Amino acid sequence: MSGTAAGLLFLTLLALALAIVHVPLGDYMYRVYSSEKDWRSERFIYRLIGASPKSEQSWAGYARSVLAFSAVSVVFLFGLQLVQHRLPLHLHDPATPMTAPLAWNTAVSFVTNTNWQAYSGETTQGHLVQMAGLAVQNFVSAAVGMAVAVALVRGFVRRRTGELGNFWVDLVRGTLRILLPIAVVGAVVLVAGGVIQNFHMHDQVVSTLAGSSQRLTGGPVASQEVIKLLGTNGGGFYNANSAHPFENPTMWTNWVEIFLLLVISFSLPRTFGRMVGNKKQGYAIAAVMGVIAAISVTVMMLVQLQHHGTVPSAVGAASEGVEQRFGVADSAVFADATTLTSTGAVDSTHDSYTSLGGLTTMFNMQLGEVAPGGTGSGLYGMLILAVITVFVAGLMVGRTPEYLGKKITPREIKFAAGYFLITPLIVLLGTAIAMALPGQRAEMANSGPHGLSEVLYAFTSAANNNGSAFAGLMANTTWYNSALGLAMVFGRFLPMILVLALAGSLARQGTTPESTGTLPTHKPQFVGLVTGVAIILVALTFLPALALGPLAEGIH
Repeated sequence: MSGTAAGLLFLTLLALALAIVHVPLGDYMYRVYSSEKDWRSERFIYRLIGASPKSEQSWAGYARSVLAFSAVSVVFLFGLQLVQHRLPLHLHDPATPMTAPLAWNTAVSFVTNTNWQAYSGETTQGHLVQMAGLAVQNFVSAAVGMAVAVALVRGFVRRRTGELGNFWVDLVRGTLRILLPIAVVGAVVLVAGGVIQNFHMHDQVVSTLAGSSQRLTGGPVASQEVIKLLGTNGGGFYNANSAHPFENPTMWTNWVEIFLLLVISFSLPRTFGRMVGNKKQGYAIAAVMGVIAAISVTVMMLVQLQHHGTVPSAVGAASEGVEQRFGVADSAVFADATTLTSTGAVDSTHDSYTSLGGLTTMFNMQLGEVAPGGTGSGLYGMLILAVITVFVAGLMVGRTPEYLGKKITPREIKFAAGYFLITPLIVLLGTAIAMALPGQRAEMANSGPHGLSEVLYAFTSAANNNGSAFAGLMANTTWYNSALGLAMVFGRFLPMILVLALAGSLARQGTTPESTGTLPTHKPQFVGLVTGVAIILVALTFLPALALGPLAEGIH
C-alpha cells in the first residue's frame, strides 16, 4: 500500500471512530453537567475547599473563581519546581536546573493548558513534579476550559437571570466524571501498546547497536501521556514528545493518541445541542469544525506528500524530521490535529516541514483552534464565531441579529469582537518586539523568513495556548521565558473573561421568538457562513505576517 493510500485509510478510520463516539460521549457529558446529584467523593472535595455546590454564581463570580484557582495553581507549581531537588523521586544533577524564570514559564504554561516546554523533560523534571505538578494541571486546566464552555452554553439557555452555574462543581465534575475515567482506560491501552509506566530514573543501562552503553530514563509516562492528549495539553514527558518511542511506540498507538486529542472536543457540540434543546444546532457546530478540519488536513497532506521541492520529489514526500515508524502521511495528520486543537504535542519536527506545511500549522492556531479546538475552548471559540456570523448576516438584511433566541446587541458583539482581537494583538505585538530587539533576534537559529517564522510560531503557539514550536528558536532565556509566559496568561484568561461576560449578558435576556427574518442556524448555509467568517477573519489579520515568513520562504 502506498504512503498516500495508507494515510487516507488512517484518516478514514479516525473520522469513523470520532463519528461513532460523538453521540454517546456528548450525551454523557450533557448528563454530567446537568445532573442534580453529587457523588460522595465530590461532596468531600466541596467541604475541603469550602464550596457550596448548590449555590450559583454570576459571570463575575464565576470569572473570579477561575482566576483564583488558576493563580493558586501557578504559585503551587512554581514553588514545587523550585524545591524539587529536596523532594523524593527527584533527578540527581539535572542537566537543566529549574531557574526562577524557567519555573515561572513552566508553571504558567501548564496552568494555562499550553504546556510549552523550554527544557528537556527527562533531564529536568523529577517524577514527583511530573505526577503531582504537571499531570495534575493537565487534568484541571482542561476541566477549567470545559467549565467555561458549559457556562457560555448556559448563557444561551437561561432566561432573565444572572447565574451561570457553579465553577467548583463544573471543575470537579469535569475532572472526576469525564477526564479521569477516560484517562484510566486510555493509559491501560497505551501500556498495552508499549508505552512505559514505571518509576525508573537514570539507572536503566542498555547496550546500543554500536556496542556502547546508554542510560535511559523511565517514569510514569503512560499516565501522563493520555491526559496530555485527552485534555489537549501537549507537554511531553520526554524532549522528543510523542516522537519518542517510550511515549508513542507504534503506528497504532499513534492513531490512538490522535483519537484521544480530538475525541472530547469533537463530542462537545453534541453536549451543546442537548443543553440548548436542539440537537441540530450541535450538528451544525460539529459540521463547521469538520469542514475546517477537512480543508486543513487536505492542504497539509498535499504539501507534505506532493511537494515540488527537489529533495521531497526525489524521495517521494517531505520526509525530513519525520519518524519512519509513522510515515509522512500519519505524521501530517498528527501535526494538523495538534494545531487544530490546543494540544501542541508532536510526533514529528514542525520546523522541518515544508514552508506551506509550516504555514498550515500556524494558520490552524491562528484560526483560534476551533476545529475542533482545545478541550472546552474549542466549543466556546466556535460559539463566539457563530455570534459574529449572525451579527454580520443581520447587518446584511438590516435586522437585529439573533442566535438561539437571544438578540446580539452592541454589548454582545463587543465581547465577541474583543475575544477575537486579543489573541492577534498578543501574537503580532510580541513578534514585533522580539524582532526589534537584537538580542532576541540572536536567539534564532535561522535568519531571513524562516527566522521570522520561528518567532511568529512561538508567539502564535503561546497566545493560543498550543505549546508546539519551531525547534530553531532558543526560547530558554529570561526574556523569552517572561514574554511567552505573559502571552500564555493573557491569551488564556482575557478571552475567558470576555466569554463569561458574554454568557452573563445573554443569560439576563429573555427569549426572542423566531421570525421570517431570523437566520436559520442549523442548516448548511450557516455552516458555510461560519466557515467563511473564520477563515476571512484570520486571513485579514495574519496574512501580512505570514507573507513575510512562510510564504516568502516558499517563494524564495
